[in-house]
Amino acid sequence: EVQVVESGGGLVQAGGSLRLSCAASGFTFDDSAIAWFRQAPGKEREGVAAIHSSDGSTFYADSVKGRFTISSDNAKNTVYLQMNNLKPEDTAVYYCALQVTSALIHGTSWNQPMWYAFWGQGTQVTVSS
Repeated sequence: EVQVVESGGGLVQAGGSLRLSCAASGFTFDDSAIAWFRQAPGKEREGVAAIHSSDGSTFYADSVKGRFTISSDNAKNTVYLQMNNLKPEDTAVYYCALQVTSALIHGTSWNQPMWYAFWGQGTQVTVSS
C-alpha cells in the first residue's frame, strides 16, 4: 500500500523558516517524482516544487524561487521542503503528492495536480506578519 505522510508545519513569523518532510512508502522510491502543493482558503491548489528521486532534477514555482529548496533523501524515502524567508502569503495547507513514474513529471506537468495519484493529508503552515 502506497502511503504519503507530511510533517513539519506550524506557525512562524514573517522572515522565518520551516522545513516540511514527506515520508513515502509502498513503491519504488528511486524512480518516482514527489511534489509539494499548497492551498490557501478560497484559492486553487498550486504547485510549489517538485523533484525527481532518480536524478534530483527540480522544479519550482516563480513565487518561491530563491526562498524554498526541495531535496530528497532516497535512503530514507523522504523528501524535504526547506522554506526560508517566509511571507504571510505563503500561509496555506501544504500537501505532498507522489507520481510513481517520474517520466510523467516534467516542465509542463509538474505543477498539475492531475498527474499525481497519491496525496498526503496536508500540514498547515501559517506565517504571521
